[in-house]
Amino acid sequence: MFKLQENETTVRKEVVAGLTTFLTMVYIVVVNPIILQDAGVPFDQVFTATIIATVIGTLWMGLFSNYPIAIAPGMGLNAYFAYSVVGAHEGVTYVTAFAAVFVAGILFVLLSLTPFREKLIIAIPSNLKYGITAGIGLFIAFIGLRMTGLVADDPSNLVRLGDLHSPQAILALVGLAVTIILMVLKVNGALFIGMVVTGIIAYFTGHLTITEVVAAPSLPEGLIVDNPIQAFADVIEHGLYAVVFSFLLVTIFDTTGTMIAVAQQAGLMKGNTMPRARQALLADSVAATAGAVFGTSPTSAYIESSTGVAAGGRTGLTAVVIGALFIVAAFFGPLVSAVSGLSAITAPALIIVGCLMMENVAKIDWGELDEAFPAFLIILSMPLTSSIATGIALGFISYPLLKIVRGKFREVHPLVYIFAVLFFYQLAFLPH
Repeated sequence: MFKLQENETTVRKEVVAGLTTFLTMVYIVVVNPIILQDAGVPFDQVFTATIIATVIGTLWMGLFSNYPIAIAPGMGLNAYFAYSVVGAHEGVTYVTAFAAVFVAGILFVLLSLTPFREKLIIAIPSNLKYGITAGIGLFIAFIGLRMTGLVADDPSNLVRLGDLHSPQAILALVGLAVTIILMVLKVNGALFIGMVVTGIIAYFTGHLTITEVVAAPSLPEGLIVDNPIQAFADVIEHGLYAVVFSFLLVTIFDTTGTMIAVAQQAGLMKGNTMPRARQALLADSVAATAGAVFGTSPTSAYIESSTGVAAGGRTGLTAVVIGALFIVAAFFGPLVSAVSGLSAITAPALIIVGCLMMENVAKIDWGELDEAFPAFLIILSMPLTSSIATGIALGFISYPLLKIVRGKFREVHPLVYIFAVLFFYQLAFLPH
């Protein structure tokens, strides 16, 4: 089924690879509920929904596309959900926001079944893609800094350095130092190990209390999206078109880029094509749709899968092992809930993941201002407006305008012009 001999691997290698990837990405079961809790979603709901979406997407990836790639709720998109959709749109509850995620998931499923996905990826200029990824990285790193109090509000200068003498800030700095040292030393599971070390320090210094470790997983809210027709109606009623587009756009680029990168590392690419790409993309789109039903933000392929590939993973058996380990993790909700109450444990992961996402800045063509400035606008505006959608909108509006000024309007794909008009209309005439 997994063609182990053909891919020059063994069961032992695949199991070790699955365990390695699991350790590098299991932080998401702690971080994701913390972020979505700020939008009012119950912790237990997000914790269980995160694992359900991860298991569905990762098992689909392993069983139907035979790739060693894990799927889980994406970093950045969860922050966008909590702070830019629910937090910034008046009258939009988390239930309505999950309706937008569900609609985006359905559209992603349809796009994964058609050639339009490839056309969309080709149409978007590379520098805008790099700017979107880097901007999201800066945004979630900023969230991590504010969660711990390392950065505080200031009435005259918007933000300032926080109180570095507070126990929360000190613990966060220790956790950040431990984690970054482990990452520099290329220790597998550095993010997770850093959280464990910080948690142990917090426990013995009296800042973390653990009363229960194991319990059966639960969904206190039941199904968040139980009526697909109502979900589409909610999106139309609240005019969440830009939100749906933002979820869809970021997920498509993030997932496709990550899948190609991991497949190349594993030597699974056939020239410039990725075999079984449709099944792989369906894994993410189905997981995103299911995740919205149970109560979590959009999923994405995880770049942490590259650690499993480095450990020898070459087939879907690696993904199946990852899915099985997340099922086991579902029974440790009380422990995760206790840890989530102390942001100093989880914030370093946000800051470091943000740093890793900033590597795309180096790929931007800074020598051409008509290419660089739209990307710069995206990177700058995402953290300053606390909105990924606004950053994307400004980039898509400014890019074709600058190309027209330079007489290079023929270089811009027609779809980009359509997006520019839609985003301009959204910013100028719709609430945001």
